[in-house]
Amino acid sequence: MALLEIKTAGDPVLKKVCAPVEKIDKRLRKLLDDMAETMYASDGVGIAAPQVGESIRAVVVDVDRKERKNRYDLVNPVITFREGSVVDNEGCLSCPDLFGDVERAAKIRVEYTSRFGKKKTLEAEGLLARCIQHELDHLDGRLFIDIAKNITKGKKERK
Repeated sequence: MALLEIKTAGDPVLKKVCAPVEKIDKRLRKLLDDMAETMYASDGVGIAAPQVGESIRAVVVDVDRKERKNRYDLVNPVITFREGSVVDNEGCLSCPDLFGDVERAAKIRVEYTSRFGKKKTLEAEGLLARCIQHELDHLDGRLFIDIAKNITKGKKERK
């Protein structure tokens, strides 16, 4: 696996609507693995393909990053259900040292294709739901700073 360069706010790739993944193959699986390695090395809980310069609809999330046991590779993900609303503080690997309050659905259902081409559905709430929504925003060319309130600069202690 390889560490990839994380694109930061201002890079045009982060503002593009990503193309659907047409083919799930060895190259895509390597990209997902490299994205995961980059996310873990950066102490993140999620990363989207455009954050590493690939304008395709693929994300990796693992809110239990220290254990590395609950990784989800979501290819062509679509949120099909949203319920409730929660405001919480977010940061982003593409916006270093920026944090802000973002309103997200409390519970979601997302349909996606796995790294092996299987259609799947995932129901999520809490941090996992927040992370998925944040990463899917990247696929539509949105950064959290585009929708956040009370943006602050500085290091945040991770729990």
